[in-house]
Amino acid sequence: MSIAIDHTVRTKVAALLNGLCRGLYEREEAVKLALLSAIAGESIFLLGPPGVGKSLIARRLKYAFREGSSFEYLMSKFSTPDEIFGPVSIKKLKEEDKYERLTDRYLPGANIVFLDEIWKAGPAIQNALLTILNEKIYRNGGEDMQVNIRGIITASNELPPRNSSLDPIWDRFLLRLEVGNIRQFRNFLNMITDTKDVYEDDIDEGLKLTEEELRNWSERIDEVEVPAEVLNTIQVVKVRMEEYNARPNNADKLITVHDRRWKKIVRLLRTSAFLNGRAQVDLMDCFLMVHCLWSKPSQMDIIREIVTEAIRRHGYTMAVNLQVVKREVSDFEEDVDNEIKVKHTISESQLMPVEEEYYELLKEDDKFEGVLINIKQFRKLQMEEAEVVNFYDKELNLVNRLKAQKGARQFTIDVFYNSERYTYPLRTRQAERTEVIFKKPHPIVAQHWDERLQRLNAYLDQQLEKIRNNAPNELNHLDENLFVDAELSDVVKANLREVAEALQNLKLRLEKVQYGYGNV
Repeated sequence: MSIAIDHTVRTKVAALLNGLCRGLYEREEAVKLALLSAIAGESIFLLGPPGVGKSLIARRLKYAFREGSSFEYLMSKFSTPDEIFGPVSIKKLKEEDKYERLTDRYLPGANIVFLDEIWKAGPAIQNALLTILNEKIYRNGGEDMQVNIRGIITASNELPPRNSSLDPIWDRFLLRLEVGNIRQFRNFLNMITDTKDVYEDDIDEGLKLTEEELRNWSERIDEVEVPAEVLNTIQVVKVRMEEYNARPNNADKLITVHDRRWKKIVRLLRTSAFLNGRAQVDLMDCFLMVHCLWSKPSQMDIIREIVTEAIRRHGYTMAVNLQVVKREVSDFEEDVDNEIKVKHTISESQLMPVEEEYYELLKEDDKFEGVLINIKQFRKLQMEEAEVVNFYDKELNLVNRLKAQKGARQFTIDVFYNSERYTYPLRTRQAERTEVIFKKPHPIVAQHWDERLQRLNAYLDQQLEKIRNNAPNELNHLDENLFVDAELSDVVKANLREVAEALQNLKLRLEKVQYGYGNV
C-alpha cells in the first residue's frame, strides 16, 4: 500500500475550505461536503428548517470557482419551466420554427445550482432535472444540450413523500446531510454578534478553481487506487445492510442502495483521497459513506454503526486475509497434533464418591461408628501425620471424630481408635482415562511441515512488513482528512493495531507447533 502525497492539491483545497468557512459557525461540514460533491461532479441534498443557512452554503460554494455562473431558485408549486430553464426564444420560434429556450442565465447555463424546496417542483421540471442529474444533458427543444454543472445543491425542510414520483430524483442526490440550528452557545453568540458580510466574495483569486484545473483533476481522480481494505469494507457494509433488511421487524424501514449509487460512492471516495493529496483511498475516506446511504434520518444511526463497525473490525483484517491465514494455522496445528499425538485409553481404579461429597470406608468390623469421610478432609490428610476428622453414617449423620491419616497403600486410610490403628480400604470403581503418547514424525512428513511452516511464516512476515512500512505514513495523515472528523481516526488506528497483534500471535503459534514436532 503505497501512498503518494500531493501537497500542492491538498494545501490549495485546505486553504480554499478555510476561506469558504470563514464567518460560518457549525456549517463547516456542510461546506466541505458541498465542495467535495461539486468537484466529484455530484449533487448534495441539505435537510433542515428555514433559516439554518442552507442557501448561504450554496452561495459560499459558488465563490470556489473562478469561471462560470451560478443559478439559485426557490421552488413553489407554481414554478414554471421558463423560470428554471429559461424562456422560449420568440425569435427562434418565429424565424426558424424551433422551440428552444434561452438558457444562458438559467439552470442549464450555470456551473453551480441551488434549488430550494426541491420537492415542490412540478412534473415538467422534475423530468428535465432527472435528465440533467443522470446524464448532464438538457433537452432543449429538439437538441440535446451538454450542461457544465459542477455541483447541484438542493434543500428542503422535508423529505419527498413516500411512494411519490420524486423518488428517482431523490435517488440521484449522492450526499445527504441534515442541517440544524447552532448547538454550542459560544458559536451562537459569535454568530449573532458577528458583523462580517458572509455573502461577500472574499476568496483569494489564486485559490479559486478553474475549468482547466477541474478537468485535469477529474482525470487524476480516476487514477486513484482503491486498495483491498477499502473494497473489503464496502463489501462488509453492503452485506450488513442486507442482513439488516432481512430482519422481520425492519420490513417497513429498509435501507435501499442500488448499484449505481455504490459506483458513485467509490468515485466520491477517490475524490476525497485526491483532494487530501493521496494516490489511494484509505479507511478514513470510507466514513463518507454515512452521508450517502440513508434515505431518512431515522436510518443514520444504524448506518453510522454499520460503517464504523466494518472499518473497526474488517478493514485491514480482510486486506491481509487474516481469517484465511488463521484457519490455515489452525489446520496446520490440527494436522501436526493428529500425527504426533497418539491417544491411549487406560483402565484404572478411582475413588468412588458418595453423594459427591464423601468417600466410603469398606469396614468388616464394628470397632467404631461411621463409614463415610468428607472428601475435602481426606484430601488434606498426610501419611504418618494424623489429624482429627469427622466420620458419618450412611444417613450422612455425624457420628464420630477420630484421628486419621492416609494409609501406606493407595486408596486406604488409617484410623486411630482406643490407642489402636485400623487400616481400611476406600470404595473404588474402574474408570477409563485417555492418555496422550507423543511419537516422532517420519522425516518426510517433518520436511513437508517445515516447508508449510516456512510458507505461512513468509506470508505473515510479508504482511507485518507492509504494516510496519506503511502504518506510520498511514497513521500520520489519518486525523488530517479534510472531509472527515479527526476523532474517527481512532477507529482506523484500532483496527490496524489489532491486525498487527493478531499476526504476531499467529507467528507465536507457529513457533509452538514447530517446537512440538521438532522435539518429540
